[in-house]
Amino acid sequence: MALHKLFRLSSLFRSAVSLTLRRNFGLSAVLFNRAKDLDPIQKLFLDKIRDYSTKSKAAAGGIVDAGPSYEKGVSEEITKLQRLYGTGDLTKFPDFKFTEPQLQEVAK
Repeated sequence: MALHKLFRLSSLFRSAVSLTLRRNFGLSAVLFNRAKDLDPIQKLFLDKIRDYSTKSKAAAGGIVDAGPSYEKGVSEEITKLQRLYGTGDLTKFPDFKFTEPQLQEVAK
């Protein structure tokens, strides 16, 4: 009986160790993979992301790779909106102020 429990315990232990080793091997393969070992598509993707990151920091919160034609179009649209809806800062979100309604109690 004790020998049967020992075999069952060793089987459970063996499966748990096997599962842990498989998981760690899969994780370590990803961690030890260097940028030079990446396939060309992954390398190109990471290069584009890094390039966009540097361009967005240089744009300081503006549109990345926005040319003068884009800026001209935006300014034209803002002037159209100011003509239609009045003056004011159209690049800022408006502040809404709601007053509390005066409720009257109704007798039943």
